[in-house]
Amino acid sequence: MTENVVHLHKATDAAPTVLTVVPDAPPTRPVPLWVRSGRGVRHVVTHDTTKTAARAVARHSLYTFNGGRIVGRRTWDGRTGARYERMMRAAEAAGNLEMAEEWEEKLQRFRTARHHRRMDLLHSPVEAAKGAAVGAGMSIGVLVALGVVMALNTGHLGDVITPLSATVDFIALLIRIVQVVWGPALSLGPFLALLALWSVGRKQHAAPAWALPANVRNGEGEPITPSIVVKALRDLGVPALARAIKEMGDAGASMLGPIRIAGCGVEVDVTLPSGVSTNEVQGKRRKLAENLTRHEHEVFITIPQAARTVRLWVADSGALDEPIGPSPLVTDDTMTADYAKGRAPWGQDLRGDAAALSLYQRHLLITGLSNQGKTVALRSLALWLALDKSVQFLMGDLKGVGDWAMFDGLATTLIQGPTDEHVIQVTEMVEGAVDEMNRRIQAPPGTVFPPLIVLVDEAQVAFMCPAKDAEKRPYGGSKANSRYFMAVRKIHNQGRAVNVLMWQGTQDPTNENLPKLVREGAHTRASLALGTESQARMALGDKAVDGGAAPNLLRPGLDRGTLVVASDGITIPAGQSSITVRTHYIDDDAAENITDRAKALRDGVTTLHATKREEEHDRLADIAAVIGDAPRVRTKDVLARLATLNADAYGGWSFIDLKRVLDDAGAEPYKSDGVMVVARDRIARALANRDGDGSASVDG
Repeated sequence: MTENVVHLHKATDAAPTVLTVVPDAPPTRPVPLWVRSGRGVRHVVTHDTTKTAARAVARHSLYTFNGGRIVGRRTWDGRTGARYERMMRAAEAAGNLEMAEEWEEKLQRFRTARHHRRMDLLHSPVEAAKGAAVGAGMSIGVLVALGVVMALNTGHLGDVITPLSATVDFIALLIRIVQVVWGPALSLGPFLALLALWSVGRKQHAAPAWALPANVRNGEGEPITPSIVVKALRDLGVPALARAIKEMGDAGASMLGPIRIAGCGVEVDVTLPSGVSTNEVQGKRRKLAENLTRHEHEVFITIPQAARTVRLWVADSGALDEPIGPSPLVTDDTMTADYAKGRAPWGQDLRGDAAALSLYQRHLLITGLSNQGKTVALRSLALWLALDKSVQFLMGDLKGVGDWAMFDGLATTLIQGPTDEHVIQVTEMVEGAVDEMNRRIQAPPGTVFPPLIVLVDEAQVAFMCPAKDAEKRPYGGSKANSRYFMAVRKIHNQGRAVNVLMWQGTQDPTNENLPKLVREGAHTRASLALGTESQARMALGDKAVDGGAAPNLLRPGLDRGTLVVASDGITIPAGQSSITVRTHYIDDDAAENITDRAKALRDGVTTLHATKREEEHDRLADIAAVIGDAPRVRTKDVLARLATLNADAYGGWSFIDLKRVLDDAGAEPYKSDGVMVVARDRIARALANRDGDGSASVDG
């Protein structure tokens, strides 16, 4: 039964004494002892300290055990021909019969030498005994002779045996020292041996990954060694490769060429065993990178010229996330360009070497997802080439946010804007370049023409434009009547010979926004991060992708400015079809400084800017339309109605503009009841007279 407890609150000056009755809380059921004990045990077992201690015990125990295995294996290899036999199996698995025969000869020489050593052991005890007897006799003779000399010198006959007795005492002292040390040595010897085995195991990290320390387990900064590469290939999940390496044993390193330092990483060629194709390794890039304790973007797999060989480039952990430094265009104010013989400083390759691109008579195409640095990469090439004062530019920026504004006063034509009207103007600009190309082709042989770069950024806007001209020919698309498409194709076909070159930048390449004939017409093709392999093939071509180019594996956002280039205008390692370049970033302010230097090299260029075209309007007909059937309308109302009809054309009109048109047509406004009005009859008569004369008052 629950009892009530009376609580007495002490009275104060402000309040009297209060008696409150508070019922006791209901009794709680005691927790069984075994439950509390179980919870405590579980807490102790799952605590981080317990886990850390358990891993430490397992790690150091396995260090000792596996260290013994390693020492035993080394001892066995040193005393038997096991090492030579593994090398022979490795060479046979790799199909290298000459190497297998060489290792077989070495094994035979080892066995012969071992046989001679064993035969020598049969005679060694007798020879050792004879040698010991002769040595002891000679030593005693020397000691006695020394004693005789001492006796003659001192005159004491007893000194004859003094050297001999001293030697005996020294030997007795050594025996006593051994007797004293032998016991502790027998006790400490096993512990010292275990310590030596533990040291060997610790250096080799001979423990499971879960038991290793966090810094070793994560593999951050772990150097790439032959054993690590072999293990990574063995665990790749390719059965034929795993079986071949298993037969090779530790000699799987025979598949590897020398590991060379290459920029911010290392490079190694791997000759695959028979039955393993290179694309099987290429298709497992992520797993190979993880086996090498790297991220996927830190491992690149290419195919060199050697048959059945893959070339691995493995970056140092985190090295690719570091910036590469400013462009020489920014740091060297005296730099100039040479279109024919020079190379544009574009960035650095993965090895840390400068990546420079030749632009001489090469059409250019750069693709990539949005906001990956495409415009900056394309602009940096144009900035370098602008420092050659002979180069002319026709530019169309179909993004229109000012990325190319610094070329105002440098480019002959600069069109900026994303609308269909801007596409029409860019198309006419490219068609004008085609006319210039045809003029150059018809010039006398040997005529030298200055380079003309026709540059269109965001070209996918032009290809996807739905607008049509007066003859119903589309500006966009990829059909034979597409004006932009055909103009680009004509420059691709014949422009190179007369230094008329087409440069294009486009997003997200597909057959719709980048037709096949256009992308295959570019001599230099580069791609930033893409979404799929099919897009990579459209951007760079099948040959480059089959050779290891993989812009689809670049990380959008993180690898901004990194692109894969397929071109004969850049130095590509022998046997590869592409190269990965980390481009320099040149911001808008630096770009303006470079263009200012380029403008100083020229006498002055007047840049033509595209202006918005006004639609053709029949002003007199529009005035008649807004008057309607009314006999006359106030001029104020006519102006308001015209602005409503077409704000762009008439929104800024005043009475003076209206009066000028009416006076020219012979339909002058007049006053009626004190206000200016426009008469319907006068407008109709003016229209009839105009149509009869065959003239037109049309604003173009």
